[in-house]
Amino acid sequence: MSTSANKPAAKPARTSSARTDSAELLRVRATKNARYVPFLKNKAGVQFYGRILELGAGPAWFSAELSKLPKVVEIVATDFGSRPSSDESVQVFKLLRAHEAKITRRSVSPHCLDFPANHFDFVVCAGVLHDAMNLLHLLREIRRVLKPGGQLVAVREPVRPFMRSRGRGAAHARVLKAPLYSRADYADTFDRAGFTLQTKRVSLATGLKFYFDTVINGFTHARFAFIAAKREKN
Repeated sequence: MSTSANKPAAKPARTSSARTDSAELLRVRATKNARYVPFLKNKAGVQFYGRILELGAGPAWFSAELSKLPKVVEIVATDFGSRPSSDESVQVFKLLRAHEAKITRRSVSPHCLDFPANHFDFVVCAGVLHDAMNLLHLLREIRRVLKPGGQLVAVREPVRPFMRSRGRGAAHARVLKAPLYSRADYADTFDRAGFTLQTKRVSLATGLKFYFDTVINGFTHARFAFIAAKREKN
């Protein structure tokens, strides 16, 4: 009897362990990704303010970190298609000490961003653009909702490096389920969408790894931030 009674207790233990591992992974990812915001401010010269739209927010670490900036007054954190899940974002907001009163969650369509023209000072995203079914159309929608002189800031977009091993490149292409655009591909598409594009090499590492990453960035791997300003005339 005692042996049979003890068996069901094993399942909650495994579930609890899995939840702990998942929470720890979320913590590590959110903490690391949040470092993009000070990088963009201090190394790329981006001064965030006003009303911000985040696309493909997921756990919304970008919005959480931006919400702490005093000149940022409102953030709309969106996901495409399905209704945004709040479970992970609740943990991320608590972890990063977000100013939650500034943040609104909602879903949108990448084909038609349901916002007025000239509405946002910034549009931000992380690892979203490369997965768009029609990148040019999405960029034109982003341009439409940006105010004159507004900026699109995109990070963690895969960029095809100058050199890569065939096996590694093919594996990454399969995982991402999207082509790996080169910097020239991105530059051309941003230009056709009506943006003036700047790229900034990104390394969140410190010490010797920072210098190593800086030297080889663009050759064997490519990590850049895209900072695109809306042109007055397309």
